[in-house]
Amino acid sequence: MKLVADLHTHTIASTHAYSTITENCLWAKNNGIELIAMTDHTEKMPDSPYIWHFENLHILPRKINDVFVLKGAETNIIDFDGNIDLPEKTLSVLEWVIASMHNEVLKQGTVEEITETYLKAMKNPHIDMIGHPTTAYFQCDFERLVKGAVENNKILEINESSINVKKGSRENSYELLKMCKKYNALVAVNTDSHFCQLVGKTASASEILKECDFPEELIVNSSMERLCNWIYNKRNIKLL
Repeated sequence: MKLVADLHTHTIASTHAYSTITENCLWAKNNGIELIAMTDHTEKMPDSPYIWHFENLHILPRKINDVFVLKGAETNIIDFDGNIDLPEKTLSVLEWVIASMHNEVLKQGTVEEITETYLKAMKNPHIDMIGHPTTAYFQCDFERLVKGAVENNKILEINESSINVKKGSRENSYELLKMCKKYNALVAVNTDSHFCQLVGKTASASEILKECDFPEELIVNSSMERLCNWIYNKRNIKLL
């Protein structure tokens, strides 16, 4: 499987990451990636940049080092009502919004609580993708999650970093992909990279996708045409 985009990357604006946007784009190009989403952490994470970081993203060019850049954020789901930690004003100027659960921000809940929280978050029209929903700390009902994603036109993430370092994520990725195949739900395979040389490197995720015989047409970032059509239909942003 060849990916053309990495829709979850961090820069030094998230202070536990170690590369600039320019370095990320350089290595994206080296690794055969045509588009990245710049998605630094938002307010409630301890290492997040000030809100001006997100409101000033418009100064970046559309391409850096010949790589398309979507100007976005990885927001935090902050409560069991599914709220996220960026105001409407800021969300309205972004081009790509991930909503994720982090244990630094949200307390652990029951499977029912976590599932309901994801379903509530999916009602937010600004959210494009649910980030790393496979971590065992926030265990959910994957069938209900996937059905909610299809109903609300959200992408679900298979996250390379989580598979490699977060408890339960590898095992849960198989279950999530099984449900996505059943309901024809779109996934994005991303690195969540915090260092430039990792952009586009998804060996573990690719192995799981192959074992699951997962259809390429359900991987939104395996085709620039498919991805750009999705972005255009959702956000009226024309890239190609």
